[in-house]
Amino acid sequence: MAATPPTTAVVALDQIRAAETEAEEKLQAARRLAEETLKRLRAESEDALATARAEAEGERVHAVEAARARADREASQIVAEGERAAGRLGAGDSVPSDKRAAVLAAVLGDLAGK
Repeated sequence: MAATPPTTAVVALDQIRAAETEAEEKLQAARRLAEETLKRLRAESEDALATARAEAEGERVHAVEAARARADREASQIVAEGERAAGRLGAGDSVPSDKRAAVLAAVLGDLAGK
């Protein structure tokens, strides 16, 4: 028996199958590309977030150090003003010299120890 040539319906089915296979391959390639892009973007955003956190921590440390330095300067000024005031009182003998340390401690509290 001789092979019969394919009918138009069989040829059409083969073309449909080929088109479906091609479409499925394109869809899978697009999915892979989307997944790779999403993975890359996630990594980039995590890196950017880590960088931003490190910069924020550095700025926080700098702000704390600056605030500490300002507080130390202010405390030194307060102690110096208190000592000058106590010296003026001692010079005028308003407060006996033996009570000067007690007055300073009462007025300046913990700052007098710095």
